[in-house]
Amino acid sequence: MKHYNISAAIIIVDKQILCLQRGESKFDYISKKYEFPGGKIEEGESPENAVIREISEELNLDIHDLSFFNTADHEYPDFKITMHAFLCRAQDFEKIKLNEHLNYQLLDKTELLNLDWAAADVPFVEKLINEFNG
Repeated sequence: MKHYNISAAIIIVDKQILCLQRGESKFDYISKKYEFPGGKIEEGESPENAVIREISEELNLDIHDLSFFNTADHEYPDFKITMHAFLCRAQDFEKIKLNEHLNYQLLDKTELLNLDWAAADVPFVEKLINEFNG
């Protein structure tokens, strides 16, 4: 089974959390689910550099003030991932452009469970609800 190392950004905008809706996928269990944006860590790339690159590609945003949040492993039916999440802030958030996602929402931590999350992101959602203070 394929295994991917992923970096994800938990982007904080004015004490709210940026949640993105994935596009269509050949895997129905992640299609149109909400997630924290990011992607695969390339060979020789640090998790921090990977997430900075991915957010630039996916959202046209520059992120800064990265701090490690958590790492979680998840096994989907067709592949496995190890996801490293970083809390960060975005410069010029109003310039966001959804290059791969259908929609985004800025939510308080108390509203996070209102969304249909990709399973791999759920541990991060739960940790945010319990620990995040803006």
